[in-house]
Amino acid sequence: MGLGPRSPHKAGRRFPAGGKRGRGAKGSGRPPPDRRRPPGPPPDRSSEPALDAHPHLSPEALGYFRRALSALKEAPETGEERELMVHNVLKEVEAQALALATNRTGSEIMQELLGFSPLKPLCRVWAALRSSLRFVACHRCGVHVLQSALLQLPRLLGSPAEKEEDVEEEENGKDGPLETLEELVLGLASEVCDDFLFYCGDTHGSFVVRTLLQVLGGTLLESERARHRGSQSPDAQRAPARECKPTDFEVPETFLNRLQDLSSCFLKDIAVFITDKISSFCLQVALQILHRKLPQFCAHLCSAVISYLSSRNSSADGSPLLLFLRDQTSSRLLEQVLLVLEPLRLQSLFEDHFQGQLQALAAHPIANFPLQRLLDAITTPELLSPVFEELSPALEAVLAQGHPGVVIALVGACRRVGAHQAQVLQLLLEAFHCAEPSSRQVACVPLFATLMAYEVYYGLLEEEGAVPAEHQVDMATARALGDVTVLGSLLLQHLLHFSSPGIILQSLGALTGPQLLTLAQSPAGSHVLDAILTSPSVTRKQRRRVLKTLKGQYVALACSRHGSRVLDAIWSGAALGARKEIAAELGEQNQELIRDPFGHHVARNVALTTFLKRREAWEQQQGAVAKRRRALNSILED
Repeated sequence: MGLGPRSPHKAGRRFPAGGKRGRGAKGSGRPPPDRRRPPGPPPDRSSEPALDAHPHLSPEALGYFRRALSALKEAPETGEERELMVHNVLKEVEAQALALATNRTGSEIMQELLGFSPLKPLCRVWAALRSSLRFVACHRCGVHVLQSALLQLPRLLGSPAEKEEDVEEEENGKDGPLETLEELVLGLASEVCDDFLFYCGDTHGSFVVRTLLQVLGGTLLESERARHRGSQSPDAQRAPARECKPTDFEVPETFLNRLQDLSSCFLKDIAVFITDKISSFCLQVALQILHRKLPQFCAHLCSAVISYLSSRNSSADGSPLLLFLRDQTSSRLLEQVLLVLEPLRLQSLFEDHFQGQLQALAAHPIANFPLQRLLDAITTPELLSPVFEELSPALEAVLAQGHPGVVIALVGACRRVGAHQAQVLQLLLEAFHCAEPSSRQVACVPLFATLMAYEVYYGLLEEEGAVPAEHQVDMATARALGDVTVLGSLLLQHLLHFSSPGIILQSLGALTGPQLLTLAQSPAGSHVLDAILTSPSVTRKQRRRVLKTLKGQYVALACSRHGSRVLDAIWSGAALGARKEIAAELGEQNQELIRDPFGHHVARNVALTTFLKRREAWEQQQGAVAKRRRALNSILED
């Protein structure tokens, strides 16, 4: 926990880093050795299998599609040969669409092949799967093929129709004229709407519903795309909503109309979507999409959720809503509701259900997450003031309970609204035991970064009731910087964007070169340096004072994955004199930089070879760059 004996909590532990409710999953693969021209089509072993027979993909067919995908990856990006190759491969995909989609390896190959598909071949493949839609949508492999097909819409929707290649084939086709992509999507939406509860409640089918909602709304959520690419574990599904980075694209009016039809289905069985673990995810995605595209309908859905929860049996300690804030499933939904509510409705919700309960919610292992979303949603001083007044006395206790995310969210709200900044900084200094004596304040950055109290970080033993010892500079400089946590980095980034970040900058300036180097090389800590470079509250003079400590560390910085990115950012904002100093120091280890996988990029960015061999040309080049930057800055300021 990191508390000294002066705290009522047990001493001798660090502040827990907080619970994680989402983990990213990565998938990668390398194609097998390939050829430029795709192999011949797979042998036609038998007639098309019936659905009940669970069509089987032969090893020969699987090998063909694997080689075809590799050949497509190696082929030139444009040209008649590639177009013919794509057409032929996708024709084979169409012929064996169901068997390919429901095979584990075949599904992965098919997803990648759809990424190469032009408009009409995609429509043909989709049409080939339509008769087995329910089976495919609820199949553990087939569902991802449907998702991939839907995710091609931003690329293909509205694209000009291709040339008619086989008019006779289309006219004589057994399924009649080919439907347009818009018609196929609307048809899928219609089928899902007819059996909405089934699809939303199915483990695999719910992914189709969520992707369909995004496509109909013309908004792709980054968190949903990541889930499609990676594993679908419950932990991964609980990724915070604030991580989403939506991407918008144009859709026809019919899509938005069908989106509203689908969203109306939530109202018919609102209790199921609030309490069912799988179905709830669909409603959460719908709220995000509606908030962007149909805000009035989003507000209507939020009101329905809140009204239902408020009408349940009252809890012993207040609003019935508090019971659902402590529930694994409904708390996730409430997090999203809090993020999309309008400010006036959020204020009303706080007054009716949250006020007086914030400290209890902050201490709860589940309810502290909806509380963080409430803090993330605050945009007005009228709401921040009562929240701060109620929550601020418990900051140290909240940290000790292992919920630093609540504290980070409160600090973020103070930064965003521009209120209570001095008070929250003072409370943080007290919580980390570096407020008194005042000499300890210079050590606040290492403490915040590592989420450790003063006594724990420096390994001190202080008896209860004893006067806190003065800060020892020799002890601080001799200690290597501890491991920087993600939440600690976020805390420092918020504080550096406060209107008066003087204490933080003073502490950063007190770090030794190796300590600041460690911070810059850390995956999380490097973003603290980004905040120093970008915060409007940090003056140029203050920035130089902190960064001058890195002099003598530039080579080590350049040869680090994260440090090289920091050095590039420093270089971009440096004046000509500072650039000369950096280049001169890097030039002393030119060969080492060139051999390093990160350092050689820095050497190229700095134009180090020119600096060493043709100094005057280098100075003219850098002077021209500085002149352009000043001109751009003056335009932006105007």
